[in-house]
Amino acid sequence: MARIFAGIIAVVGWFALVLQFVIMFGSPDNQSIAPLERIVRFFSFFTIHMNIFVSLTSSAVAFFPRTKVGSFLTHPSVQAAVATFLSIGGIVYSLFLRSIWDPTGWQAVADHLLHDATPVLFFFYWIFFAPKIGLNWLDPLKWLLYPLAYVTYSIIRGAIVNWYPYHFADAGVLGYPTALRNAFFVLIAFLVAGLVFVLIAKLISRTSNTPETAAG
Repeated sequence: MARIFAGIIAVVGWFALVLQFVIMFGSPDNQSIAPLERIVRFFSFFTIHMNIFVSLTSSAVAFFPRTKVGSFLTHPSVQAAVATFLSIGGIVYSLFLRSIWDPTGWQAVADHLLHDATPVLFFFYWIFFAPKIGLNWLDPLKWLLYPLAYVTYSIIRGAIVNWYPYHFADAGVLGYPTALRNAFFVLIAFLVAGLVFVLIAKLISRTSNTPETAAG
């Protein structure tokens, strides 16, 4: 069941990514932007990153769990990190971005798949199927390195090309103090969410009478 469910998530995730790329690259609104810049901008959204993560992880669970790459992607810490990224990505989108645009047609399909379907599906996969033994309270600090690197990249690149993927971190409009403050609060949200996922993992492990490792 775990592999079947993960396979469904993988199919949904990869389809949503390809669909969003085709829409973004071919949009009439983006034709004045150089093709290479369109590609870079596509991969500059955290939504794309988290959906690549969930698609890779789900594919590993469903199709190649016993390979070296599969062993890494199916590790409890990696899967919990992906669940954390997805949850905060979905929450931030719902709180700050969903209300500022109204996608239609295939863009609406891609939008709901990327921001609603994959986070919810992977959350249920993580709750019911993902391994949770060995997670410890320091793991969320390790997971925070990736969002921190992403924020750093976005701020530096934005200063160079005057384009930011998200308006609440647009230092060109808001100024650096406000943009950095907003980014700081998002990073705190990642940390808190990570701690919540570790707590859930420990509670589930104890409820199922599965012994914790010494690291837990």
